[in-house]
Amino acid sequence: MKITNIETILAGQRYLFVKVHTDTGLVGYGECGAWCYQEATAECIHAMEHHLIGLDPLNIEYINNGLTRCMHFRGSVVMAAISGIDIALWDLKGKYYNAPIYELLGGKVRDKARIYVNFKAKTPEDFAKKALDLKNQGYTAIRYSIGHPEDENGRCGENFSQVVYRMERQMAAIREAVGWETDIAIECHRGLTPAQAIECAHALKPYRPYFYEDPIPDNMAAMTKLTEEIDLPVATGERFINLMEFDEFMTASHVRYVRPDMCVAGGITAGKKIAALAEAKSIYIIPHNPLGPISTAACLQLDACIPNFEIQEYPVDDEGHCRLDKEMKQPFVIKNGYIQIPDGPGLGIELLDDIGTVFPFKGRYGKFVQHEDGSIVDR
Repeated sequence: MKITNIETILAGQRYLFVKVHTDTGLVGYGECGAWCYQEATAECIHAMEHHLIGLDPLNIEYINNGLTRCMHFRGSVVMAAISGIDIALWDLKGKYYNAPIYELLGGKVRDKARIYVNFKAKTPEDFAKKALDLKNQGYTAIRYSIGHPEDENGRCGENFSQVVYRMERQMAAIREAVGWETDIAIECHRGLTPAQAIECAHALKPYRPYFYEDPIPDNMAAMTKLTEEIDLPVATGERFINLMEFDEFMTASHVRYVRPDMCVAGGITAGKKIAALAEAKSIYIIPHNPLGPISTAACLQLDACIPNFEIQEYPVDDEGHCRLDKEMKQPFVIKNGYIQIPDGPGLGIELLDDIGTVFPFKGRYGKFVQHEDGSIVDR
């Protein structure tokens, strides 16, 4: 069996799917995670295609090594391209052997994965209402974004005390609404300074956050210092793009959870290695997953076969309803806060045949977020 060509499919706001074709007619699907640069990633894939045509798609480790070690350049766009290809090769290999990917990675250690869902709000009352709605839908873990309140000019004008006070009120309202039966995680999205992150951690501790995600920008020394000074479990790593970044950070810091994104960190091949490194350090895995069905399925295949899996991010719409069901031939099975691990060949799911037509590509390019003085807010 040989690779004949690689097809890219742009869809919706942030999707870039990869379809690896072979001379036997067997195909595999992947997804890329540099969602702000989908067109650039697609071009990168087609540049890599020249190296892959004629190769045996079952030699995944060899191909992953070639793309990461011989092409000179790295970065999120390059690694997103490699990740999409890698996931597609694993999907193809599973189909070739008529087995789910987790069987090829050593077999599963769980039948289902606990999930958390995300939500946003503006006022403490809104935070409480949305959190309770999600609890009533059966979710046992939720994560909220702290947000960046903007003034009439679209700028973030909070001072130090206002940030801390707002975050404490948000968390207090959510905890009162859902009680202690629901785990509550906090998404800071790198929006705090180290001083703010420390003071906010002290204020939030009585409410027992599940994890405190990306409180400050990706500075290894600063994050290492922060994990030494606060007593909340920190989660980070969604923007890391290779095995070495994870290893260096886990070795240097007191981080409790790491968040590999299979669609940008190097695919399932990298995800399994990152999980093994973390396991040796008693660090648990919370795969990053803000994307689509292929990303979700890739995460679940990893979740199934690693002992140090913690919980899985699951993308929903603003009302907490799954937005992936319309994009797949058969939806994921979710019950009581868990998602069933697909057990079909490869990734175990099927995209709509015409997904790029049903969900035309719109792109999502983000925006500059500014402080009141005009300087940039980290995102």
